[in-house]
This record gives sequence, C-alpha cells and structure tokens, in this order.
Amino acid sequence: MAQSLHELGWKPRHAEAFRAHDDDGWPGRVSRIDRGGWLNVETADGSRRARKHPRFRRLADPLDAPTVGDWVVLRDDPGGGPPLAEHVLPRTSLLQRNAGDDERTQPQALAANIDTVLIVVALDVAYNPRRTDRFLSLALTGGAQPVLVLTKADLHDDVASALDQVRRHVREVEVVAISSRAGTGLGDLQRHLQPGQTVVLVGQSGAGKSTLANRLTGEHSLAEQEVRKDGKGRHTTSHRQLLRLPSGGLLIDTPGLRSVGMLEETVDEGAFSDIEELAARCRFSDCAHEAEPGCAVLAALESGDLDPQRWESYAKLAAEAQQVAQQRVLTERAQRGRRRR
Repeated sequence: MAQSLHELGWKPRHAEAFRAHDDDGWPGRVSRIDRGGWLNVETADGSRRARKHPRFRRLADPLDAPTVGDWVVLRDDPGGGPPLAEHVLPRTSLLQRNAGDDERTQPQALAANIDTVLIVVALDVAYNPRRTDRFLSLALTGGAQPVLVLTKADLHDDVASALDQVRRHVREVEVVAISSRAGTGLGDLQRHLQPGQTVVLVGQSGAGKSTLANRLTGEHSLAEQEVRKDGKGRHTTSHRQLLRLPSGGLLIDTPGLRSVGMLEETVDEGAFSDIEELAARCRFSDCAHEAEPGCAVLAALESGDLDPQRWESYAKLAAEAQQVAQQRVLTERAQRGRRRR
C-alpha cells in the first residue's frame, strides 16, 4: 500500500541527508528486525522485506547498525535478491541503554528517530522512583521528550494521590493516568500521537505496554498476559516493532526491560534539574556533596527540601556514569595499543 514518507515520520533533516544517496537508492524506515540480517522496511511504495548490507557485520560500534525506527537507504541487490539496506541516515534521536554487566559496557540501541518516550509504570505495584529516574535519563539523553504513563488506574483506590506523588517526584515531566482496559485517560496522550509523530513504549514487564499498544492501535496484534502472583511481569512483547496508529502517529513497542544501564558519561541535567541547580550554589565548584562546608545539596537534605531517595538515585546514576567514562578510556587505550602492534 502506497504511503507518504511524511506519514512514516520523514523530517527535513532526513531529506537533507538523503540527497547524498538519491542517485539510485530510495529511503525506507525500519519497522522490524529479524534474525539473519532480515529487515521489514516501510517505504513510499509499501512494506518491503530487505537485507542488511554485509558491511554492517564489521562495525566497530554496534550502535551504527540499523535499529527499529531508523531511516535507511535501500538499493537493488545486484544478484537479483531483496533490496539491501546500505546506509543509516543520521538520527534525530536514539534510545539506547547499557545491556552489559558491572564489568563491561555493551551498548544496545532500542529505537531511533523518536519524538516522545512513553514511560509505562503500573499503579498496581509500589512506585519505584529510582527506576523512574533511570527511564527519564534514558529518554532525555536520547534526545526525546519523556511522558510518564501510569497504567492500571482501574486497580488503584486513590489515583489522584498517586498522581500527586509521582508529579512531585518527576517535577516538570508530564504525567498521565490511564486504564487501557477501561479506555480511560487515553485522550491525554493524543497530542503525542499526531500524524508523522513517533512514540516509543518502555517500561518493565507487566507494566501494561502491550495492552496499551493494542488499545492505541485498535487491534489485538500484541500478546497480553496477566502479571504473576509475585508482582513480576511476563515478557509479552518479544521484539521491537514499528506500528501505525489510526491517528496517523507511529508507535514502537519494546520488550520489558529488566535493567536500564547507563551509557552516557554524565547524568542528563533535565532529569535532575533541581539537584543541578543546588549543586551550582555550592561554595566550591568541585564539591563532592559529602562533608564540604557551604554545600547547598547537604543543606537541602538537612532541611528536607531535597528528598533523600531522589538524591540517592542521582548519586547512583552519577557514579554509574563515571564508571562508563572510565571504561571508555580503558577501551580506547586498548584499541590504540592493538593498532600499534
């Protein structure tokens, strides 16, 4: 089915970058990635099955490979097979995480060219501010606007109090409460689902992402499962995929994330603007906020103006970011050493 590139999220920046490749190639947006280098790509002429170009097997940085939401340049296969995705056009945003452990950094791209990140948090379990902070940093460092979506509002006795608690924590970030099964609150998301706009759903398993995706698409193409009795979710989405919405918007659904590791070397200031403002008022510019005189952060903690849980979350993310920076330095040294041999 023919469709305009604008309907698929095509922006002026993509058109400008594509000019260097428009001699015999054509653009398409990756809607799904399967094993064996196979891609589903949405083009102006409809959905096409394509293959990754062999050069993507030899990338030094895995983030340079196509991911869901990417715009790629397709060319005919000289051998007569399916078209080849040869290049990834520059991204307007990239949602990524560290999928490695404490000893290594393993970058993983989750979705590209996103306008809004819908961070899905279930109201039928205790609110976890630290996990929310991680998802907020994930969105903001990736260059997208975060929106906190509190699901399963029909299972909560006092939604207004829950909204107030979360809004106090995330401050300037938009927060909405919905019930996907009852269909309530969904109107608050409509301004993010306009034609050509791309949103991505992220959150833990069992938070209600697949139920919300099915409600937004008007279909039941994604499996839904009940949360286990221990409160832990089951993975109902097994792969990332780009879906068209009746509103004209585009939705990327993702599997539940058990961990959200830092990849950036600094914590995004947008997620902790209040703490950054306090730190700027410390007497010493290199204040560690531990025992230094004139520390505005310690003073705010003592007076109760700064939530200790919020500070602890920030400190943990900052330490993790510093570890990422140290690992990056060690990796670069090792690479230079191998090149000298």
